[in-house]
Amino acid sequence: MIKLDILSDPICPWCYIGKTHLERALEARPDHPFTIVWHPFQLNPKMPPEGMDRRDYLEAKFGGKEGAASVYSRIAEAAEAAGVELNLAAIERTPNTLDAHRLIHWAGIEGRQNAVVTALFRAYFREGRDIGDHEVLCDIAEKAGMERPVVERLLAGDADREEISARDAHAREMGVTGVPTFVIADRHAVFGAQTPQFWAQVIDEMSRQIPQAAG
Repeated sequence: MIKLDILSDPICPWCYIGKTHLERALEARPDHPFTIVWHPFQLNPKMPPEGMDRRDYLEAKFGGKEGAASVYSRIAEAAEAAGVELNLAAIERTPNTLDAHRLIHWAGIEGRQNAVVTALFRAYFREGRDIGDHEVLCDIAEKAGMERPVVERLLAGDADREEISARDAHAREMGVTGVPTFVIADRHAVFGAQTPQFWAQVIDEMSRQIPQAAG
């Protein structure tokens, strides 16, 4: 198998679109060689722990109401073209995602990482839930098959906070400036929400290389 590392943030719409594109390619190639591992990258590492009003955040980030509207109109068009459902009007707060990344990390230990990542995207972009809220995170963990009391206890403490922050900082030191970023076999970096056709070509190429590597 070939490791496919994905740096992502569950409040990044392009990450959601990119994940959908990748999954379509993987579904079309069920014998694909990839083992997927998700890694933390916070779009807003200095976001207050309680998050902030989404409208205020977007207008501050994109230079006012018109700038925010322009950016998100392009996102909405790309999501519609990809068949990704976004309910942007339902999102009231932009959360700090450190705890969401901690949950993704713990889910990886239990082999439930993709289920949790999928649920986080759905909760935020389709249901308008605050994925910085511990109750929401515990709901997601429980539905993914994780033990809710354990997750509640971990979230209440500082477990793996420093590790997640250090991994995020390391990615930036290695030159990652945005997400999604995909790293194939620890060698090839791919940036942005690529199409299913792109991933199909990558899968075919990687599959051809496996017998050569084995030989």
